[in-house]
Order: sequence, then C-alpha cells, then structure tokens
Amino acid sequence: MSITIEKSTSATFDEADLSELTDEQLLITYRESGDRNYFSQLVHRYEQELYSYLRRYLGNSEAAEDVFQTTFLQVHLKCSQFRADRKVRPWLYTIATNQAIDLQRRNKRHRLVSLNRPGGQEGENEIGQLLDMLQGNAEEPLKVLSDGERRDWVRRELATLPDSLRSVVLMIYFQGLKYREAAESLAIPVGTVKSRMHSAILKLNNSWQAMHPETI
Repeated sequence: MSITIEKSTSATFDEADLSELTDEQLLITYRESGDRNYFSQLVHRYEQELYSYLRRYLGNSEAAEDVFQTTFLQVHLKCSQFRADRKVRPWLYTIATNQAIDLQRRNKRHRLVSLNRPGGQEGENEIGQLLDMLQGNAEEPLKVLSDGERRDWVRRELATLPDSLRSVVLMIYFQGLKYREAAESLAIPVGTVKSRMHSAILKLNNSWQAMHPETI
C-alpha cells in the first residue's frame, strides 16, 4: 500500500533531519512553508499503521487504500485548521475514521471487519491480550482450543461488534492508542471510551462462555 507524494527539489531538504521532527512539527512546517517534503515524511510515517487500521475497520484492502488516500487529502486541505496544542496522531485517526464511515454510508451498507492477516502473524499479540482478559487466570480454558482456533474465534467475534465498540477495541488494542487519544479521535469523553471498551469485553466474554460452557 502506498501513496504517491511528489517531492520538491528544495536544496534545504534533509531526510535525516525530517525524521527527527515530531508529527506536529512536520505538519505545521508544511502548512507554513508548503514544502511537500514535510508532508511526504508524515505520510510515510503513518503509511503502514493507518492503512492497517483502515483495513481492519473496513474489511477490504482496496477500500482501505482509497480511504487512506482521501484521509491525507483531507489532511492537506484541513491543515490550516490544525491547532498547535493538539497531537497529530488522534487528529489523523479522527479524519480516517470519519472518511471510513462516509465510505460505508456511500455504499449503503456496513461491511463486517476482517481481521485475517497474511501468514497469520500480524496482530497475534493483541489477540492474545484479549484472550487473557476473556479467560482470566484460569489454566483450564487454555487447554480447550488451540492457539489458532482461539485467535480465529476472537477475530470472528470482533467482526460482530457494533461499530462504536469495534472502533474502540481496534484503536486501543490493535493500534496502541491511549484512552485519551481514542477519545479525541472519536470526539467522545474518555469515560465513554472506557465504558465502550468494558461493554466490548463483556460481550466477547459472554459469547465465549456461551459457546464454551466447559471453560466457566
């Protein structure tokens, strides 16, 4: 997945120096100077992370690439609205999530998220963390299903969660956002993020116990 960014031929461009700048410095400098090198650095910094989030959210690689492109188009168009006291990362996720929701609305249907990954490796640690929460400290449930079966179960169940709950789980467990960052991205209070996370885990736990009563 890639986005084409045309670089300028500015003699002052130093890629090593740009890599040392914060996201906020890159965006603000791009806004003030118009130098595409700063924007390009920001795009490539988030290329894998944000695309991965969108692919999980939309369940479709092509749709995720389209939304990734439109997200950074919006960043370009709205960079004048970015406040210097904000962080770029949650602001970027806000734009990306809104663009994904807009795409789903245009398609007049919500696509279930697919968490299948090439080679079955990506995201296994995060799924393991969810399993730990669902299974607690009991040793017996761990013996019921193989690791692969448990991971597949979590992926399927996450796909059935309402968008409001699934977004929180994806942002916090799979993208590593803090509660405060997720709240800012979704434009909701931190307490609501925690409540939605609790509801998501409760739904997953209830589903697990319903399907595997022998693990209770």
